[in-house]
Amino acid sequence: MKPPKRSYIPSAQKYLNVSEVRDNAIVMDDGTLRSILMVSSINFALKNEEEQNAIIGAYVSFLNNLSFPLEIVIHSRELNIENYLNDLKNKEKAQTNELLKAQTIEYIDYVAELVSLGKIMNKRFYVVVSYNPLSDDKKGFFDRFGEIFSPSSLIKMKEDKFQKLKKELDRRVDSVVSGLASIGLNVVELDTQALIELLYNIYNPDVYGNQPLQDVNSLRVV
Repeated sequence: MKPPKRSYIPSAQKYLNVSEVRDNAIVMDDGTLRSILMVSSINFALKNEEEQNAIIGAYVSFLNNLSFPLEIVIHSRELNIENYLNDLKNKEKAQTNELLKAQTIEYIDYVAELVSLGKIMNKRFYVVVSYNPLSDDKKGFFDRFGEIFSPSSLIKMKEDKFQKLKKELDRRVDSVVSGLASIGLNVVELDTQALIELLYNIYNPDVYGNQPLQDVNSLRVV
């Protein structure tokens, strides 16, 4: 009797249009590059009128100086504080001071009740900077024509070609970072590890907290 065939469940990677992540950049299947910047937020409502006008003016100036498209992404996830509460419970059990022990218990109950009243969302803000080599006006017609019909030459890039494209992407990143800083925002460019963790978190939100991603520097491709 033949064993029953196992149903094939395709991995999330099959549905991703990401070719590789290297040198703090994402290489897409179509040969374009992406850098992702994590950006802080501003509580605009708490600013006075003069500060608000200054922020709006700086933002308008930033947009007017852009010569390429940007993508702004807000990543929202329900805040999971289960590990935090478990840590507090362990500290409460180890606490020898009865007063501090009682205060810890009250605090645990307060946080648990607060969470039960509604979902607490964790929001992070990202700016995606892209570079498309096919849109480079410096390239000749036949160069661009050949790349359109040979996308594989862009997907698996040689190091020298990748670094050339990455240099153009870095110029855009520097311009965006400078413009956002003028508004009063803190900006951090995600490195290779952070980019992979972000993709892993987006496409595997249920297991991300329980199965942390291994350091990419320790991974080996067989």
